[in-house]
Order: sequence, then structure tokens, then C-alpha cells
Amino acid sequence: MNRRATASVCIVTYNSESDIERCIQAVLRQSHPPERIVVVDNASSDHTCEVVRRFGPPVQLVENRDNVGFAPGQNQAIGLTNSDYVLVLNPDVELAPDYLSILIHWMESHPEFGSATGQLVLASNPGIIDSTGIDMGHTRRAWDCGSGEPVSSWGESGETFGVSGAACVYARRMIEDVSLDRQFYDESYFAYKEDVDVAWRARLLGWKSYYLAEAKALHERGWKYEGRSSRKQIPLFLRRHSYQNRIYTIIKNEPGGWRMLLSIPRLIALEIAQIGYITLFEPGLLKCWLAIVQSLPRLLRQRAILQRRIKERKVKL
Repeated sequence: MNRRATASVCIVTYNSESDIERCIQAVLRQSHPPERIVVVDNASSDHTCEVVRRFGPPVQLVENRDNVGFAPGQNQAIGLTNSDYVLVLNPDVELAPDYLSILIHWMESHPEFGSATGQLVLASNPGIIDSTGIDMGHTRRAWDCGSGEPVSSWGESGETFGVSGAACVYARRMIEDVSLDRQFYDESYFAYKEDVDVAWRARLLGWKSYYLAEAKALHERGWKYEGRSSRKQIPLFLRRHSYQNRIYTIIKNEPGGWRMLLSIPRLIALEIAQIGYITLFEPGLLKCWLAIVQSLPRLLRQRAILQRRIKERKVKL
């Protein structure tokens, strides 16, 4: 008889008192019970930690003295697990009872897929899609697949570029394979685009990602969703990270060779236009370029490591 695949759930909280109890309760109702639920709290000033403590085992609480951000917090949580699969989960997501079971069952049957996600809909309007994965266009701007579209348009499962860090399952085999500098998520990404970076890196190394429409979850997007049409609702600090992390991701992952010769001129032209827009309407973002320049040696080193791994893998094939 085959051993049943094990799973852990990793949640990073920051002033999540209003959401975390409902989130954990949904996790505890999973038909495929996780062996461990790790909650890393980033110095919340509300009662988040008190709510989490009330659950007891299998819920483990880690209290950080400072807000280290999403990526470092998730790496902390993942490092405390050794299960076959890891569900990375936002505290404002409520899973259907079979969410974890559906994703793990499919991934067990398709080992080439290192990540999977279900159908996330808006809690405020369950007829509207929040995310069915991540896609990326030729401008190297990533977006949530299906975001804002009717649920009826997304009833068919299929391969996707990557998965959103709001509620996704990663296989341990992929986590270990794609990590750079012993980090799964790049910890320089305080918030935003860390899931895009992982998705791109994983694809370059031969891993696939899948969307399963029958796995359902509710996501409380709040102002973040509204901010898509009014960027000023998003704090400047977070907009800076989103912008600079996109540049980080391109530098690290843009394929080399002739494809780069074709893509770089287009990307530079688009970025010049973007800088013009920022100068006029969001000048506070320009400070990002100091961080980008300072980070360039590290980014190029990581790029070289990744390119070497890609070449080694092609030789083996």
C-alpha cells in the first residue's frame, strides 16, 4: 500500500485578527489533514497572535519581533516543515474542505508539475474570479489569470505559467530544486512578485504548474483588489516593492541567447516609457532605482547560477 502524501500549511500574518480564525478553521476541516500548520506573525499590533494561540497543535505560532515581509516569513514557515507538499496560504483565504485533497491527488499523479492552485474567487462577490494562477506576457508584466472575470468562464482546468502565493501547493521536490542561496522565495522581495519569480525560475528549470477548477477558495481582497483601478490606494512603500521586484525578476530570469537579443530592446523601450510615466505621476517610485543598482551584483550572480543549472539540465536530457 502506497504511503499517503503528507502536507503542511504555511501562513504569514500581519494584523490579521479579522481573518485568521476563519482561515485556520477552514484548514482544519480539510479532508486531507495537514500534519502541521505554521503561522509566522510579522509583529502584529492587534490580537492576531492571541487568536492563533487558542488553536494549539497542530497549529504552531512563530512570533517575529519585526515585520520581515511575506517572502522571508514564508521561508521561515516552510523551513519548519518537512512534508511532501506545502500549501502557501494567505490569512484572508478560506478554503473549501477538499481544496488540499484535490491539488495533492492531481500532483501525485503528475510529478512533473511542481505547483498547483485552485479557483480563488472574491469573498465579496463569489461569482467573480480572483485568481486561477499567474500568466505573463511579452512585456514581462505578470497578472492573475481570470481576475475580475465571471466564474463561469473558468470551469476548465489547465496548465498555467505559475501560481499565486495566496493559496497554492508546492511540491517539496520542486522547492528544493529551484531554491537559490538556500531561499525558496527571494527574501529581498518584501512583498509582491515573489511568486512570479519562483514561477519563472521553476519553468526555466523544467517544472510545470496547473490550475484545478474544482478546488475552490474564497479570497478577501479588500482595498488590494480595488487598487487595481486606483493605484494611490496602495501605500507607496508597497508600490515601490512591486515595481522594483518586477525589475529584479526580469534581470534574474529573462532567458539568455538569441531570445534576449530580441526581447531586451523592447523591454528597455517599455521601461523608458514607464519611467517617464513615473516621473510625471508617481515620482516616489524613482527611489527604487537606487535599490536596483545596489542589488545588481547579487541579481547577476543569481542569474549566472540559474543559467548554469539550466544548461546542466539540458545536457542531462
